[in-house]
Amino acid sequence: MDLSQISIFGIFTGTVIGMLLGAFWYSPVAFGPLWMKSIGKTPETLDGQTPALLGSIIASILTATGVAILLCAIAPQSLGDAIGLGSLLGLLIIFPALLSDNLFCAWGIKLLLIQSGYRVLSVVLMSAAIFYSSISI
Repeated sequence: MDLSQISIFGIFTGTVIGMLLGAFWYSPVAFGPLWMKSIGKTPETLDGQTPALLGSIIASILTATGVAILLCAIAPQSLGDAIGLGSLLGLLIIFPALLSDNLFCAWGIKLLLIQSGYRVLSVVLMSAAIFYSSISI
């Protein structure tokens, strides 16, 4: 595996996609109200979330970097292969981890589906963007 083949632009693009998806996913037009109800918050109690937002940015960078390393190691031959890898990561690693946390913490099915839906879709979109950026440079 030649890590010099990893696209920094791809990692940046994947990070931005993850953040933009999160901004939409947790917005009032998507799952924001249901998510807030599931965690017992209101828009007013979400003030002062700078540390959480910074942590989310770091998490998105780390996720995009991990996806980029895996794509480099596996060297998918097509966009479909990259999306397949992202789907496997999401459905067989991320979802089960969140499922386990959810079962022990008894957060409920709605919160599980909101949280895991975002994470799975995010890693699939990151995989596509990072793959595409690696072949277009």
